[in-house]
Amino acid sequence: MKTSSRIAQLKPSATLAVNAKALELKAQGKEIISLAVGEPDFPTPDYVRDACKRALDDGFTRYGAVPGLPELRSAVANYFNLMYGTSASAEHTMITNGGKQALFNLLQSLINPGDEVIIPAPYWVSYPPMVQLAEGEPVAVAASAEAGFKVTVDQLEAARTEKTAVLMLNSPSNPTGAAYSREEIDAIAEWAISHDLFIISDEIYDQLVYAPAEHASLAPWWEKYPEQVCIVNGLAKSFAMTGWRIGYVLAHVDLIKAMSKIQGQSTSNVCSFAQKGAVAALSGGFDVVDTMRASFRKRRDLAMSIIGKWPNVVCPVPQGAFYLFPDVHRLYNETYPDSAAMCTYLLEEAGVALVPGAAFGDDNCIRISYAVDEKTLEESLNKIARILFG
Repeated sequence: MKTSSRIAQLKPSATLAVNAKALELKAQGKEIISLAVGEPDFPTPDYVRDACKRALDDGFTRYGAVPGLPELRSAVANYFNLMYGTSASAEHTMITNGGKQALFNLLQSLINPGDEVIIPAPYWVSYPPMVQLAEGEPVAVAASAEAGFKVTVDQLEAARTEKTAVLMLNSPSNPTGAAYSREEIDAIAEWAISHDLFIISDEIYDQLVYAPAEHASLAPWWEKYPEQVCIVNGLAKSFAMTGWRIGYVLAHVDLIKAMSKIQGQSTSNVCSFAQKGAVAALSGGFDVVDTMRASFRKRRDLAMSIIGKWPNVVCPVPQGAFYLFPDVHRLYNETYPDSAAMCTYLLEEAGVALVPGAAFGDDNCIRISYAVDEKTLEESLNKIARILFG
């Protein structure tokens, strides 16, 4: 069957491929533990689920406004105002089917054919394909493990051309957990603004930053330069609401209108009763988030205490999110010469599912999620160590 050229250029999701292989081995009766999923293992808070149930019982199941439920858009604006000192109103926000649709809508609204989008690498797997679907050109700027997986202004400037239109930032990062400091973010933002670039800041992990580090949001820069900055966020990671598909955007009113056109012709409104749960999440306090953050930090420290002893492996301490991204290329050999082969080998021999770093733009590394309980995490990492080091 003949399909479009835009589909032909897209690569299948590496995370889905790993999951498919893991399911195949499970079907064969093998015990498989997954450290590949970027999903909190905590339940969605009761008060969020209760709000959704009430909405269903009240018959709140009809079509809604494309950019989102007004009270949820107001709650999102209030979130940015309280957390980051902005003066946003509901009209500056939009609700999307997860953060992924927010990013897709943004790129479709901002990119013209041939425009270049600078993407610091390692990057989330979907950034380059989304740029390609918008007929833009992704330009990766690599940061090594030794550099803490953070790019510098000099690196960004070296990648800039007359075709550069957008800078895509993600802090804390998936897959590395790296979080830029306020000084680093401000320097990058000042550079981008001075060159008339648009900044998309993906801050989906803003609530999962571990002290003494603090989240450095681009929200203050949006306040000063709303025509050049937007923020993407959502409830999947912070409130363990991955399946709810609630993302949101803080952007200029004109950009919100443009994105609404795209959403109106694709998915229309986000699930109505799920939005009621989202209102409860943003309005009900952050005690549950504090609890999850503390647990994730303990798991991070446990994982680092194990991986830190692995010879010839470099793994910067992640300051946020719930991923480790160790550089393991010094271990490559004929059996596993790259990250994909290593992950396949560890899946088959150790029964642990991981994601190859090549999917994130760095074939030297593998991604490990510590969004599992401490016992499972320790057992899995020890299994990996036995296979790799004997």
